[in-house]
Amino acid sequence: MTEQSKDRRDEPTAQQPEASGHQPTEQLPSAPAPEQQVYAPGQAYAPGMGEQPTTPYYPTYDPGIAHTAPMPPYQGAYGMAGQPPMGPGGPIPGAYPPPSPPRRRGAAGLIAGAIALVLISGGIGGAVGALVSRNDTASVPVSNALSAPPPKAAPAANAPAGTVPAVAQKVLPSVVMIRVAGARAEGEGSGVVLSSDGLILTNNHVASGAGPNAKMEVQFSDGTTTSASVVGVDPVSDLAVIKAANKSGLTPIELGSSANLQVGQTVVAIGSPLGLAGTVTTGIVSALNRPVSTSGEGGNNGTATVISAIQTDAPINPGNSGGALVDMDGRLIGINTAIATLGAADMSGQQSGSIGLGFAIPVDQARRVADQLTKTGHATYAQVGITVSRRPDDTSNGARVQDVTPDGPAAKAGIAGGAIVTKVDDQIIDTGNALVAAIRAHQPGDKVKVTYTDPNGQNPKTVEVTLAAAPAEAPR
Repeated sequence: MTEQSKDRRDEPTAQQPEASGHQPTEQLPSAPAPEQQVYAPGQAYAPGMGEQPTTPYYPTYDPGIAHTAPMPPYQGAYGMAGQPPMGPGGPIPGAYPPPSPPRRRGAAGLIAGAIALVLISGGIGGAVGALVSRNDTASVPVSNALSAPPPKAAPAANAPAGTVPAVAQKVLPSVVMIRVAGARAEGEGSGVVLSSDGLILTNNHVASGAGPNAKMEVQFSDGTTTSASVVGVDPVSDLAVIKAANKSGLTPIELGSSANLQVGQTVVAIGSPLGLAGTVTTGIVSALNRPVSTSGEGGNNGTATVISAIQTDAPINPGNSGGALVDMDGRLIGINTAIATLGAADMSGQQSGSIGLGFAIPVDQARRVADQLTKTGHATYAQVGITVSRRPDDTSNGARVQDVTPDGPAAKAGIAGGAIVTKVDDQIIDTGNALVAAIRAHQPGDKVKVTYTDPNGQNPKTVEVTLAAAPAEAPR
């Protein structure tokens, strides 16, 4: 026990008052008082601080600060609150140190408050709040967001490269909305600008969906509109090229490549879903080489529209058809063409729309077809010289060959009827549609490696096949 502790223990307390007029007889030291322990209002004693008072006590009194508890009785010397010892002639000299000058509020106060908060975070909050509300509220000015002047609108800055805003700024001027009205139907679709004088790439089912002699109008990103006419269509690939009338100075889209796409990479879709021109959505490449049979028109020879598509979860809805699917450099990687929707039994009366399963024609195929349509009005595509089963209940785990064209590419490579094709190059073939889509992704003259088994699924073989040109569609 320290000397200071002994003195304080022997001093009279509030619970042990002495007789009236009695003064302590102990001579108090005249040496400077030990360093005073400062306590925040409401702070309880911690072990080792000496005797336990029954009420919180305030070691100093700051004029002008309202205290929330009465000052306790005299608890001893050395600056404690209360009245100092009195002698016959007044206060005993040296018993009560001269009062300290008023404490300046500053960093020391903040530190003490912080320490108190760490010790008793629950109790100190109420006391501090009371002090602030009782003393500082009247002097704190009130601010109101409605009183501030509106900020001056600054010109939109160019977005950082590789971000969705940057892609949108680059691509939006190259995407258009297409309105078609005819005897069969009317509706909206999208397209991408190929040339500054008005060549536009879109889907065949957008350009031809309203029937023959339909009226077509194109709306550009600046809001201007003009009529358009068909340059060429390809029902097999579901692509078409149209020409906007009396336009110049347009911004052609930058063509990328679909050969090096990776599953998981970020993409942006831009088009006019439900007539909402210039809509930008984003997602990823969900899958590649996805065989998709679209609802567009088939070819004149009854060939169904099947594509080897890029699958994406970027929201695509009716009206996005013919619009752009681009990479994060703003380069075209696909033409949005189809979406998967829930069946009527699964939809429970709700409207069909995006469920995160959208499909786009790869740009490498779209570029080839668009170039042919622009130059000749029709497109060519490859064939392998076989017919395959496309029944959904076929359990062959591949594409079962039904017929082989005599002297065709497959026959020359030794593929016979009944064989089951399981691969084209590195692409797995698990259905007849998958084989059709894989072959149509190529052009006549391409050499591909075809892996197949015997009718029992045994004895796999891989052969090289040189693809031939399929019969040309008649120009429309």
